[in-house]
Amino acid sequence: MTQPRLAQQTPYGRMYARAGGQDPQVPSITTVIGCESNDLGGWYGYSAAQALAADPQLPDALRDSRRRRALVNHAAKAAERHRDRAAERGDRVHDYCEQLALRAMGREHRVEQARETLAENQESRFADSADQWWALYRPEPLAAEITVWNSTVGYAGTLDLVARIGGKVCLIDYKTRGTDRNGRVKAPDAKVVTQLVAGLKAEESLVDAAAGEWQPWEYANADVLMAVAIGDTEALSVQAVPDQLPAHWFKFCALAKVWARSAEIEAAGQQLRAIVPPPLDHNPVGRGAMSVTVDLKETQIQATEESNSQ
Repeated sequence: MTQPRLAQQTPYGRMYARAGGQDPQVPSITTVIGCESNDLGGWYGYSAAQALAADPQLPDALRDSRRRRALVNHAAKAAERHRDRAAERGDRVHDYCEQLALRAMGREHRVEQARETLAENQESRFADSADQWWALYRPEPLAAEITVWNSTVGYAGTLDLVARIGGKVCLIDYKTRGTDRNGRVKAPDAKVVTQLVAGLKAEESLVDAAAGEWQPWEYANADVLMAVAIGDTEALSVQAVPDQLPAHWFKFCALAKVWARSAEIEAAGQQLRAIVPPPLDHNPVGRGAMSVTVDLKETQIQATEESNSQ
């Protein structure tokens, strides 16, 4: 998959620069959405337990405390290993889909090489599902892996595909998904709607990364926001419900503010400092206790002494 030239990983998450060689200025769409709290404790625990139960070394390790600790530590990281493998597979599938779009646009492509890479990882069926989706929906690509920018809210991102399907302009995001017990591909998470809305609300799109050249975003009035779940058995297309788009946009803007304040706090450094008790002669027996108040307007910590009447 083509990596966005202006994106880079930072202590504050993935961020975008305005031009090549410049410092990043705004967070990526996915970094902003990542500010939403997600409880993955159950999945992490299940992954660890499953990895431990399936480990062939478990019977012998039960009789050796050091081997047992090593096995537990290895199992504890099962969720991270699963996540990393899924991300790598997702990159390979996205790359294949991008190459299909480039070929359809008459541009230089690596379709055969991308398919071979999937085959080397026993993932050819994902390519088959992508091929079936292209055959069924017959998209006419307008842009692939296009980077967009919004200065008003402060974010940037890269959209997988903009295409005309059935006469409608569609913003499309690919999601590599597993299959359920019935062999059907799992539907994308509803968060993809927030992601697509952020792409729709972009103000500019990238023309030249090296020169930092941008142009007004010409697909702000796209007809359909579509997510395509690509699995090893089929591809599933879903559309964002139009009536729900405003709520997702408001949510994204709120999360962008959360990211900005979090980055501000992180950059400020130390957030807590030690405080010593008041001198004894200022807190005689029988008097009220010392209290600490925070004046948010002046951002100063003031100590006040409560009187007996309080």
